[in-house]
Amino acid sequence: MIQGIVAMDQHDVIGNDGQMPWHLPNDLKHFKAVTTGHTIIMGRKTFESIGRPLPNRKNVVVTRNRDFHHEGVEVRHDLEQIPDLYGEEDAFIIGGGELYKALIHAIDRLYVTRIHDTFDGDTMFPALDWHEWELTEERKGVLDGNNTVPHTFFVYERKKT
Repeated sequence: MIQGIVAMDQHDVIGNDGQMPWHLPNDLKHFKAVTTGHTIIMGRKTFESIGRPLPNRKNVVVTRNRDFHHEGVEVRHDLEQIPDLYGEEDAFIIGGGELYKALIHAIDRLYVTRIHDTFDGDTMFPALDWHEWELTEERKGVLDGNNTVPHTFFVYERKKT
C-alpha cells in the first residue's frame, strides 16, 4: 500500500528553504515509529535535507538527475512507476512537495501531523478534497519543554468509491 506521512501547519506549509520550519521532537519520534521497517520514498531535495539514508528502512530517492547516486539508497527516475514498484509493500511517500503532488493520487493512507500554528514556508502540501478521506485515528500531541507547539496526529484512509 502506498501511504503518505507529512507534518504541516494550519495553512498546509510543510517546509521552508529545504527544512521543516518548526522543531517538534514528538513528530520525529512518530515518523520513526511509523516508518521503521518499511520503504520510504522521497525526492532528492528531501534526501539532501536529511543528509543520509534513514536506518532500518529501504530508502528510495526519486530524481530526474540521471547522475545522482548515493550509497544506501535505491534511485528511481520515473514517478509513474512508483505505485507499481512499491504498491505491494508498505511504502511511505515522505516528501517533498513535488513528490506529494505527483503521487497523491496513489496514496491510500495518509498520516498527518497537524501543527496548530502558522509558519513561514515556501513548500506546501497539495490541496486535497478532504471529503475523499475518512479519519480513522486521532491523537493529541503531548506538550513539554522540548515540544512547545500544539499538534495532533491524524490517520486518514482514502474512501472507497
